Amino acid sequence: MSEVQIRINDNKGAFYIEVEGKKEAMMTFVFADEDKIIIDHTEVNPGNEGKGFGKKMLTKAVEFARDKRIKIVPLCTFAKSVFNKTPEFRDVL
Repeated sequence: MSEVQIRINDNKGAFYIEVEGKKEAMMTFVFADEDKIIIDHTEVNPGNEGKGFGKKMLTKAVEFARDKRIKIVPLCTFAKSVFNKTPEFRDVL
């Protein structure tokens, strides 16, 4: 399975998964401050539902936030839902 990668351009970024060179899932975010990111959208291409791509990307976002000592504001309904179901992620909220 492909690893979650990260791309950052200025104050915007994305966590994404490529399979055989094709981007199959993406979670976008913006920096709200130097100590906070807002996850605003999660998208998984058709045919990839149920593969856990969304949760893998959010897990990477949480690791990123912990590493950088920043907080996450989950505006995206998917991210918000996973945070609600995963208490061990809430330290970055």
